[in-house]
Amino acid sequence: MAERFINIRFPFRDSEKGYYLDMTKTNRDAIKADLIHLLLTNKGERLYLPDFGANLRRILFEPNIGETRNSIREVVQEAIGKFIPKLTVNEVEVTESEDNEHAVVVRIDYTITEGTFRSSDFVILEL
Repeated sequence: MAERFINIRFPFRDSEKGYYLDMTKTNRDAIKADLIHLLLTNKGERLYLPDFGANLRRILFEPNIGETRNSIREVVQEAIGKFIPKLTVNEVEVTESEDNEHAVVVRIDYTITEGTFRSSDFVILEL
């Protein structure tokens, strides 16, 4: 039986089996890769989908205050709602990093609507 791949793992890395890029094999890994890809893409960077992305880099040099963290929360929820319909966002928590005063930690709790399990993930953004 042939191996089944869903999409390219993100962030990109070499395949251990000699393929050009490492691929995802489960829906859970594929959705997580899609989520990271969406959050790290700016609008206008994706060919034929100029509206794809979260545009989080535009917030990069904003002050690390409550308004900025609320803006990050809104941008993340809007992007996921628009481009990853398989996810139901339960909570987006944006907090100051304990290690770096110039960074925030974005934790996204989501449910994959096509399955029966709940998965949690987080991304660290440098401001």
